[in-house]
Amino acid sequence: MQSISGKRVAFLATDGFEQVELTKPLEAVREAGGVAEIVSLDTNDIQGINHDEKGDKFSVDHLVSAVKADDFDALVLPGGVQNPDSLRMDSDAVQFVRDFFSQQKPVAAICHGPWLLVEANVVKDREITSFPSIKTDILNAGGRWVDQEVVNDAGMITSRNPDDIPAFCEALLKAVDEGTFARQSV
Repeated sequence: MQSISGKRVAFLATDGFEQVELTKPLEAVREAGGVAEIVSLDTNDIQGINHDEKGDKFSVDHLVSAVKADDFDALVLPGGVQNPDSLRMDSDAVQFVRDFFSQQKPVAAICHGPWLLVEANVVKDREITSFPSIKTDILNAGGRWVDQEVVNDAGMITSRNPDDIPAFCEALLKAVDEGTFARQSV
């Protein structure tokens, strides 16, 4: 198991996130000694989903408008359809994502999470995977979409769906542990 003792990892999410895509990476970060913190649009608890059924509610640690990428060592973007669709409409959330790339810090997105990467304009000329329904959005943004369990393009880690979570978590922890940083593509 990787050790990321003391490293802070932000989990950017709001209502409608696929619950397992937040909880499993969050647990993996904590088990590896890292500090996992949920960042959202407001301070209300956020509602997870399990496919199309309501899941659990989770407490928010920080408002996205009140934190900076400087405060963290890496960023995780869980999927679900509603979650990234809402987040990509918020300028603070989009800028938060961009800032991780500007600061060359690891960013991991799963399922529909890469929608935020598209909105942040950081996928051009990068290899990326996602849930298949957003393939065209990624291609239109200049990304090179591939159908693989996990892709790590210089610290930008992406996976397709909940089945890929073990490989996704392993790639995330390795990137944080080794300091594999995402290159800026904007």
